[in-house]
This record gives sequence, structure tokens and C-alpha cells, in this order.
Amino acid sequence: MKDGTLRIGATTFHYIEEGKGRPLVLLHGNTGSSLWYERVMELPGFRCIAPDLPNFGRSSPLEGPISIEAYADALAGFITAMKIEGAVLVGHSMGGSVALSLAARRGELLGGLVLVDSSAPSGLKTAESHYPALEAMRTNRPILSLALRAVVPTLNDDAFFGCLVDEALLMAPPAWIGNAEALGRLDCGDKLRDFDKPVLVVWGRKDVLVTEAMARETAAAFPRARLEILEEVGHSLIVEDPAAFKALLAEFLASR
Repeated sequence: MKDGTLRIGATTFHYIEEGKGRPLVLLHGNTGSSLWYERVMELPGFRCIAPDLPNFGRSSPLEGPISIEAYADALAGFITAMKIEGAVLVGHSMGGSVALSLAARRGELLGGLVLVDSSAPSGLKTAESHYPALEAMRTNRPILSLALRAVVPTLNDDAFFGCLVDEALLMAPPAWIGNAEALGRLDCGDKLRDFDKPVLVVWGRKDVLVTEAMARETAAAFPRARLEILEEVGHSLIVEDPAAFKALLAEFLASR
């Protein structure tokens, strides 16, 4: 597996890459990084690329104000600089929100979407009364661990879970509340009707953040979307059941 860096202007991206063939870009969620995809990168016939967004993991901070659109613009720059054409973009959680924004604004860069427990196109609101808890997670590892456990309810690998917590602590300080505010401002549903490429929306029944109604709203926003509901996982199929994620992804990619 290649561990790489790419500098675009003032921003340095960290990314991991595996394989050769059709391009597949894998985008992590809030408090995440490319590590969330480390166990699903081996897909025969595909070049899998998982970047850390600015503000996350080992990438540099985001230049300017935090917004989902700014993250999407940064991702567009990464895809262009890496000379990735017609990639299927997989977005998990907040990464799904960034994928929605990119599809709405720069859909020509993509060949399809896989949205795993993404927020809806109308965003995901977090009450301001919860902001102190977000700040507590930023500086208190036990509190952060409890919060992350809720989004990976069926993950049974304690060592790997500990690594995910460590990665979350790399997130830039302004992003803890800034990302919550950005997710609340997202509103791109009316711009997705023109994205006529295949879309797979995946939702886990045990998800405590994203509701079934949100997943159905996401699927309904596209002309060519399919919704897959999984009964035995929560918010994070990618790490809760990597084999099931790879099988579902392979089936979708083969049907395109």
C-alpha cells in the first residue's frame, strides 16, 4: 500500500493508495481519516485512493472558513491534481455530505457515488447545546472513546478501535464545532437531479446519527439511486463489517 503526500497550493494532502485499474476514491467521515478504509483497499481491478481531507488525519488545515463546500472544493482539487478521471466516490458519514456537495457542484468529475450513512442533502443539524460535548471530546480521550463507540456499535476489534480514536484526536481544533455548523448549513438537494450517474445509498439499521428518513431523502434526490438497508450494522459498515462492505461495493461496481 502506498502512503503518499500531495501539495496543492498551501494545502498538503496525505493519502493511501492500493491497486491498479478503474479509480475509486474513498472519503472518510467526521473525526476520521484514511485509516477507516485501510481494511477495504484491496479490490481487484481498481485503483483505490483514500485521502485525508484538510483538517483531518495527516493533511494540513483547511484554508479559510469551514464549510462542506470548501471541503468539496479541496477534494475536487485533489482529484484533478491526481489525474483521476471518472472515479466512483465513496463517502462515509460527513464524507458523504462532501460527496453530495461535489456531485451537485462538480458532477463531471465523478462516475458514480456510494453514500454510506451520509447526512441527507438537507444537512444534519446539531443543537448548539451539544457543542460543549464536542469540545470535551477534543481534549478528553475517554469521552471521545465513548462517543465513537456509539457510531461503530458492532466493531469488536479493540486495538483497531483505539487507532481510530487516536486518528480522531488529529482533527484540527476549529473543526470540532466548525464541522457541526457546516453540516447544519448544507442544502444541495435541488442540485442533485442533474447527477445522472449510478448512486448507491447504504444505511445501517443500528445507526444512531442518521435516520432511515434521511437515507430515503438522499436516495430520492437522485434520478438513478438505489437504497440498501442493512439490519445488523450501525453508522460505520466500512469498519464494522469490511467483508460485507467490499461485497456490496463490488456488486455495485459490477452493475455500472
